[in-house]
Amino acid sequence: MNPPSPAAALVGHIALLAIISFGGVPGVLPDLRDFVVGAHGWLTDREFANCFAVVQAIPGPNMILMMSFIGWKVGGLPIAIASALVTFVPPCALAYAAFGFWDRFRDAAWQQRVRRGLAPVTIGLVIAGGCVMARTGESGWASLAVTAAAVALMLATRINPQRAASCRLAGDQPRRT
Repeated sequence: MNPPSPAAALVGHIALLAIISFGGVPGVLPDLRDFVVGAHGWLTDREFANCFAVVQAIPGPNMILMMSFIGWKVGGLPIAIASALVTFVPPCALAYAAFGFWDRFRDAAWQQRVRRGLAPVTIGLVIAGGCVMARTGESGWASLAVTAAAVALMLATRINPQRAASCRLAGDQPRRT
């Protein structure tokens, strides 16, 4: 049996990651990086970090954009489109199918436990993604200084960075949290 083409392997892996992801791209970043950079060498660590930085900086669905950028690099426009489609079509179909079951048992004790259990899983996956990006990015005193300044500013002002960014896009003033 022949191994799948790079495009088929990428699209299949993206579909799998999309179905199991919690918290968007950061939740599956370690596996995505290992697959794209480590296992296949389609992107360098620098290109991977740049893709992630771009999708975090622009508004919109960042997981779809990230997978599209990687698909573009591997196989051009057709693979970019296929990567975008498998990023949201399988999870949407799964969510649609599961909603009736989930809603039917919304008052069940097991559902409350599942909800409480998903929070730490999501947080752990996002932290793992942050660790991958920290290792991938350029490390040095300048990077450390910028990170420390951003953390200090966030803690000193108590402004939620996501809320502040969305307010700037909408023209509103950010609220202190």
